Amino acid sequence: MATTTTGQVSPKTLKKVIVAASIGNFVEWFDFAVYGFLATTIAQQFFPSEDASAALLKTFAVFAVAFAFRPLGGVIFGMLGDRIGRKRTLAMTILLMAAATTLIGVLPTYAAIGVMAPILLTLIRCAQGFSAGGEYAGACAFLMEHAPDHKRAWYGSFVPVSTFSAFAAAAVAAYALEATLSADAMNSWGWRVPFLIAAPLGLVGLYMRSKLDETPAFQAVTQEHDVAHSPLKETLRNHGAAICCLGAFVSLTALSFYMFTTYFATYLQVAGGLSRAMALLVSLIALVFAAAICPLAGWYSDRVGRRVTIMTACALLIVAVYPSFLMASSGGFAASVIGVMLLAIGAVLCGVVTAALLSETFPTRTRYTASAITYNMAYTLFGGTAPLVATWLISTTGSNLSPAFYLMAVAVLALAGGLALPETSRISLHDVPGAEGKIALRSASLNL
Repeated sequence: MATTTTGQVSPKTLKKVIVAASIGNFVEWFDFAVYGFLATTIAQQFFPSEDASAALLKTFAVFAVAFAFRPLGGVIFGMLGDRIGRKRTLAMTILLMAAATTLIGVLPTYAAIGVMAPILLTLIRCAQGFSAGGEYAGACAFLMEHAPDHKRAWYGSFVPVSTFSAFAAAAVAAYALEATLSADAMNSWGWRVPFLIAAPLGLVGLYMRSKLDETPAFQAVTQEHDVAHSPLKETLRNHGAAICCLGAFVSLTALSFYMFTTYFATYLQVAGGLSRAMALLVSLIALVFAAAICPLAGWYSDRVGRRVTIMTACALLIVAVYPSFLMASSGGFAASVIGVMLLAIGAVLCGVVTAALLSETFPTRTRYTASAITYNMAYTLFGGTAPLVATWLISTTGSNLSPAFYLMAVAVLALAGGLALPETSRISLHDVPGAEGKIALRSASLNL
């Protein structure tokens, strides 16, 4: 085994790694959030129709298409990341994401080019989803492979920080534009501004990533001439069970994240009767709160281990989700804030421990591929469908609290999957085995 270790990375380099890993993730989620917040305006520009609901439905359909391309992006970029390295692959993902997002900002509308406008919008969204599929898992691996073994979750927590910060920034941007611009100005050019912000952010991220070295773990694999020639084949052959177990837990991460960040703004209006501005303010407070407690969640996970963190997160969501929905549907501002914060704590714990587990569960040879497949499949199946399923449950059952029981059920599934994984909080990422990963990992965990 090569002597290169994550412990040799200087604090100065680690700070640069945090920024470089987080900024691409910020661009990714900022775009996704902005698209959702500006859905009604985008619908008018690209899907003009006498039926506003039909236009909005088409807009959200294009939003959903991006999720369909995430698993494909995860596989392709995952294989590249395991073949040519994390650094070069992440440069590709941030460049593609920034370029695609910027193109939306300059895209001609339906009034200018007719039916080609929604077609081009759909193609660009597909490119964004494809890029996003390789971004998150790669950013986590890049950061984790630089971080010291005993503080991986703490350092890794800054990736979820960038995610929640992106949603908060998107909410502020959307609200500020709608509050300061006239309807004509908003429809003419105002909606383009948030998308154009991606260009300079992406270039900054690309520059920072280009200035960093490849991760110590991947360098060690390269020096040993142990780079995987067929990472997808190796992943499917050796890590199917780990993918299923971790995927079950990540399903809760995805569901709680989208329930909290995307669906709750609508829920506060529909079930709680809050105005759009008030619901947006509640969501913004909760998002800032979530971003602030991510490092605390990382510290907790490093102290108690991944399995205890998994149990804590699942237990919190099972216990807190019902009162959370109950308070959010009360119509009171203070009760709504507390209710959303209750859900946020569980979502943050899930997100932070997921960021660590994505790297710790799989060996360096196939880490990027395996973690990207696991993450994107769970997010596609449970994250992208969260608002739809929640809305369907309410309409079917007639109860505004029915989504809470859905989240509880997934939490039980996640607990079973998470506890099937070994303890990995103290192992070296250099030492995560390949072919017999699960057996060896369990042996390593018993020796801690």
